[in-house]
Amino acid sequence: MYAYLAEEFATELINVRSDTELDGALKLVSRRLGFDHFALSLEMRSTSYDAPGLLLHDYPDEWAKVYIAFDLAGGYEIRRLGYGAMQLTGDGVWGEPSDPVTAKQVLRRAVELGVNFFDTADSYGPEVSERLIGEALTPYADDVVIATKSGLVRPGPGKWEPNGSPDHIRTSCDRSLARLQLDRIPLYQLHRIDPDVPVDESIGAMLELREAGKIDQIGVSEVSVDELRQVRELCDVASVQNRFNIADQDDWSDVVDACAADGIAFIPWFPLGSGDLGATGEALDAVAAAHDSDRYAVALAWLLHRAPNVVPIPGTKSLDHLESNVSAAHLVDEITDDEWSRLDAAAG
Repeated sequence: MYAYLAEEFATELINVRSDTELDGALKLVSRRLGFDHFALSLEMRSTSYDAPGLLLHDYPDEWAKVYIAFDLAGGYEIRRLGYGAMQLTGDGVWGEPSDPVTAKQVLRRAVELGVNFFDTADSYGPEVSERLIGEALTPYADDVVIATKSGLVRPGPGKWEPNGSPDHIRTSCDRSLARLQLDRIPLYQLHRIDPDVPVDESIGAMLELREAGKIDQIGVSEVSVDELRQVRELCDVASVQNRFNIADQDDWSDVVDACAADGIAFIPWFPLGSGDLGATGEALDAVAAAHDSDRYAVALAWLLHRAPNVVPIPGTKSLDHLESNVSAAHLVDEITDDEWSRLDAAAG
């Protein structure tokens, strides 16, 4: 259990009169006491914070377990429910969203809810998703970590083609930096290994970008254990992003476990299967009903429970869906062992 907020730090909260001031005070207190800032923030927002001498009451262990950040290579602390920005674009991941104002509101609301890891790619739109993030979130909060990708090109809606040539990766990075309004990209990922380009050439271009200070950490996407091993012979790998959810694991379980063993973030894309969770629906609904939740929140909780390095990135254009997704974290400690067993059996 977290203890009561130490009295000597209560003075930091006495004169708080806005959410911005509250957030700053909480960050200071959490650093001093070793608390998780997001958990403190959630608890504080459910209490009155305008009375002198306020003390925080105890709260359950799940805040400590779920909201403690995953330590991504490079010293980045990312919370284990991120936001995937592919869905922000138009249909077929092509063009502008039908409601760009709401798209930006969703991004800003995600930060307010404590999300600090945003994943995008130059091919989403193309270019649209990165630009929306830059427009909505700059100036970035100190703890926000942006990940983007290069290595796929878009000849049309719903069409994706690999391009891992060094020239393409270098050019893409410069353009991503401009759209995201960043001086350096914290996590730059190879979207696909291009079968027509030796992987050492693609990774070599990324290493050049890191040497130039344009990117920090390197990640890969849609790789097997053998491919991951090959890339790790060329560079340190901070993350792997493969398609993975409770209904569609696509034989990537060995990759999840390999990443967990070496402290590499595993970022499942399509964590909710675009709403299609197939034969797992009955088990998900049963567990959701027992916890006054919904199948999608339970599916996200299953991913969080799967391994401590799993960082789901559900995406949405809806403010309501965003809040429902974020609420999934508290389920991890509420779901019983028998319920986990039922979910695991449904997942196959």
